[in-house]
Amino acid sequence: MKSVFFLLFLFAIGYSVGPEFFRALKGTGIKQVLFAVVMCVICFAVTWGVALLFHYNVGEALGLFAGAQTISAVIGVGQDAIGNMNASAADKTAWSNIIPVCYAVTYIFGTIGSAWILGSLGPSMLGGLKKVRKETADLEKSMNSSGVDDDPAYINALRPVVYRAYEVKGDFFSSPRTVAEIEQHFTDEHMRAYVARIRTEDKFIDNPDGDVKVSQNDIIVVSGRRETLVSGEGWIGPEVADDALLSFPIEKVPVMIARKQLDGKTIEDLRHMPEMNGVLISAITTANGASIPVLAKTELHRGYTMTLQGRDADIKKASSIIGYVDKPTNQTDMIFVGLGIFIGTIIGAITIHLGGIPVSLSTSGGALIAGLVLGWLRSRHPTFGKIPTSSLWILNNMGLNMFIAVIGIESGPSFVQGIQQVGWMLFVAGVIATTLPLILGIWIGDKIFKFPAAINLGCNAGARVTTASLGAIQDSLGSTLPAMGYTVTYAIGNTLLILMGVIMGIIM
Repeated sequence: MKSVFFLLFLFAIGYSVGPEFFRALKGTGIKQVLFAVVMCVICFAVTWGVALLFHYNVGEALGLFAGAQTISAVIGVGQDAIGNMNASAADKTAWSNIIPVCYAVTYIFGTIGSAWILGSLGPSMLGGLKKVRKETADLEKSMNSSGVDDDPAYINALRPVVYRAYEVKGDFFSSPRTVAEIEQHFTDEHMRAYVARIRTEDKFIDNPDGDVKVSQNDIIVVSGRRETLVSGEGWIGPEVADDALLSFPIEKVPVMIARKQLDGKTIEDLRHMPEMNGVLISAITTANGASIPVLAKTELHRGYTMTLQGRDADIKKASSIIGYVDKPTNQTDMIFVGLGIFIGTIIGAITIHLGGIPVSLSTSGGALIAGLVLGWLRSRHPTFGKIPTSSLWILNNMGLNMFIAVIGIESGPSFVQGIQQVGWMLFVAGVIATTLPLILGIWIGDKIFKFPAAINLGCNAGARVTTASLGAIQDSLGSTLPAMGYTVTYAIGNTLLILMGVIMGIIM
């Protein structure tokens, strides 16, 4: 049972970060990729050095690495690595049992300490919280961000796109104007808006074509950005409260980006496409469910899901150039999951002898790689392999928690003995192994990679795979901008740190 739940967890991890992982390897966001690699190497090297300094055995070193770097999957891959060692059964059992003990002692500061370092100490290292907040606000402004948290318990009172009704009275309409001429006038004034409905002689016209004419005393519904429509009364006419005309349905649909031509484009590029006329992008999430700020300069990539709002006909036009309408569903493609884990474990079980030394991915490594590949394939061909976010959460959290629970039951009797064996200095070792890489990472991100402060802190949280820290950073800065540094580095860090757990087991 322990192995089954662990394989489900690893597959879910791979599936969720696969699109970001392979996109990063292709060179998009290469600075963040390099930073994540450097950060993972530092985390590994510092933990290894601390383990040598305190004379820890392989099990203690693996537990320290898993807890201090908050990478719980190392418990499983580490035990797999120990199981393949040429050692006595008694030693293997002792080393395997001590891993969760060391993990439990060091994980507490690994989580809480990381959140404090990145959320409080980090801004101080980068010039102070006040300076970092101002820099972040300026960066948000340059990227066209609202700066409002995506808390589902709240809505933003500042609606970016609005629908307003105007009675046509302006001089512009001294002679009848077509819908195309009205929308072109907005364009000439460097504004983006369109005519959604028309009331003429008590007759409603929905989604009017460009050649439909508008005359004085007609009432039109115009949709566009709020700042665009504020000036509408100046040349269209007075705004009116026409409840009947403004009562029409607006769809809210998740659409997965699958078109190759959109990969790497910005939201600004997408908005300029005619098919996006009348469509609002209200949210963007990555394959692993991480939210990305909706900014004009935000890059879009295949595998991202955008939530579009607008009229049914407009949504259909927009989704046709974006990719696949990812309709909400509770169904999981379990054949896809089972086959993926099966293939991954078969590949992981293959052993290659290099100079007489047996080398293999192990079944856990195989499941992780299978998840990466199949998650990436899903982002390219979203018609198969659907795993809803809720199901992915269950596979991820239940798989890991059940695995740790079984480990705890098995190693519980030896917990006190284990603490006596390693001593309470293990907690100090964990503090060092957690703190030093993060401080170095913040400095390297600032001085060498030249990241803006918010992106720098987000990159550190992602490379260290500490989601709790991302929340602390965003709360501290009052911005969701750090998430733009989190997604790529999380995909790389989550994969590399797990694989480095195998290396730790080999070299100790």
